[in-house]
Amino acid sequence: MNITPDVFYVGVNDRNIDLFEGQYIVPEGMAYNSYVIMDEKIAVMDSVDKNFTHEWLDNIAGVIGNKEPDYLIVQHMEPDHSANIANFIKTYPSATVVSSQKAFGMMKNFFGDEFADRRIVVGEGDTLSLGAHTLTFVTAPMVHWPEVIVTYDAKDRILFSADGFGKFGALDADEDWACEARRYYFGIVGKYGAQVQALLKKASALDIEKICPLHGPILTENLGYYLNLYNIWSSYGVESDGIVINYTSVYGNTKKAVELLAEKLKAYGCPKVCLNDLARADMAECVEDTFRYETAVFATTTYNAEIFPFMREMINHLTERGYKNRTVAFIENGSWAPMATKVMKGLFANCKNLTYAENSVTIHSALNDISKNQIDELAKELCKGYIARQDSTANKNDMSALFKIGYGLYVVTSNDGKKDNGAIVNTVTQVTNTPNRIAVCINKENYTHHVVKQTGIMNINCLSVDAPFSVFESFGFRSGRNVDKFEGEEVLRSDNGLVFLSKYINAFMSLKVEQYVDLDTHGMFICSITEARVTGDKDTMTYTYYQANVKPKPQTEGKKGYVCKICGYIHEGELPDDFICPLCKHPASDFEEIK
Repeated sequence: MNITPDVFYVGVNDRNIDLFEGQYIVPEGMAYNSYVIMDEKIAVMDSVDKNFTHEWLDNIAGVIGNKEPDYLIVQHMEPDHSANIANFIKTYPSATVVSSQKAFGMMKNFFGDEFADRRIVVGEGDTLSLGAHTLTFVTAPMVHWPEVIVTYDAKDRILFSADGFGKFGALDADEDWACEARRYYFGIVGKYGAQVQALLKKASALDIEKICPLHGPILTENLGYYLNLYNIWSSYGVESDGIVINYTSVYGNTKKAVELLAEKLKAYGCPKVCLNDLARADMAECVEDTFRYETAVFATTTYNAEIFPFMREMINHLTERGYKNRTVAFIENGSWAPMATKVMKGLFANCKNLTYAENSVTIHSALNDISKNQIDELAKELCKGYIARQDSTANKNDMSALFKIGYGLYVVTSNDGKKDNGAIVNTVTQVTNTPNRIAVCINKENYTHHVVKQTGIMNINCLSVDAPFSVFESFGFRSGRNVDKFEGEEVLRSDNGLVFLSKYINAFMSLKVEQYVDLDTHGMFICSITEARVTGDKDTMTYTYYQANVKPKPQTEGKKGYVCKICGYIHEGELPDDFICPLCKHPASDFEEIK
């Protein structure tokens, strides 16, 4: 298979394997990918599983013919990629092995040979010229072994990504990429989110047109889609709206409880309810689902004064992978001494940023009116945001939304008559309460200022502490005059016809401009409230929280100049007094000198 005129696929499909790494069910098999780069020098990228030695060597010979390869580049030493290193050297004794220092130590363990007489040790930023192709090596420790490197081919703009961006399934498997890539990621790589984030940061500096992983298909189109998913997964973000219910049930009573909860959740507007019987479902898929959605319910029986074994196994899988940034609820069943909620909560004790539901459910053997009412209250709590989003169920005059205003960060949504727009603002104030009036200050350079002044309406979305930096990039660093910030999204609208955000907010208010005050660089819009909804209970994002926990630290090492304290933009050289940040539009007073 030609990937480019010079780069060829020489990997194999394994349709006989039943369990990958001895635990992951792979009904569509596995692909072990290997590549050949043909140039003045010939490089082979990684080998394959031990069961496919001859097929792999035949594939290589089919590409290179009677020529001899110059290099075998080993990015990862897991046996499904490294098992044939020694066989390759026997076949091509003049070839040189290129890998990291740690990898050669592992070769000693696997083969009894570090290939000291035929090796090149590479590290961060090292290069290898093949002729027209120059390979740059990037270290990727613990993604997901310590020796891992990835390789960038500058000529064809290919990232050979090792296990990154891999998926379960043979190459000829007809299945959705995201589903099996997500299960693969959280099963294989999920513990190492910080390390994946570090690799993504390095990759963002490269001009990539194709991604060639060691498992799964070569990615050639819409790379932003794959990169965005990897960013969400590795930052422990929420990928999809919905609630997952993981349960075990011995005699069917706990199952009846979670089925009732699922019905309630759907009735209260939850767009997706995922129900997993842990004793029967693929555990890896259950883990995948629990990381995918924002909210998870865990329902199980008290068992030997503990919890049912499948539930303990499930929670162990989550905690060892750094489960965090989620809302968690519990349902317990116990005939005489229910202990399950206490045990489950204890197992999550070391997880970061978990929000526990105020309502819980205790069943004494079988459902009764009391436990049914508890289920209803839990469903209402978990669906509070969904209830607020739906016109039919929302309280549109909930003035407690005013309590969500602080010195924080907000998204103002508007519409210029052709497209929806959104912008970050940080000055929103309640100025009177009889009647309720809100003052919103917007920089005149922002397109949103122009739109609101023309239309006289806006929505204020109160960002909550779970909002990731991507929200600020989307709404703060691009102009709505030039881009459609909601392109391709299914949006929700308030009664005034404007968009309100479906996530990362705890309230929104629809405002009608009653008065405008010119403040030189800014305009103040004094507004009445036409609609107010509370959509969540998470704290409002304050400026301090954003600075400490959300905004990435700017890469100032080796640079001289000034850095914007708001968005991290770096201005090298002297900073004029009238300088305006090109990203966030803040003045020179919001810059600090790089020291």
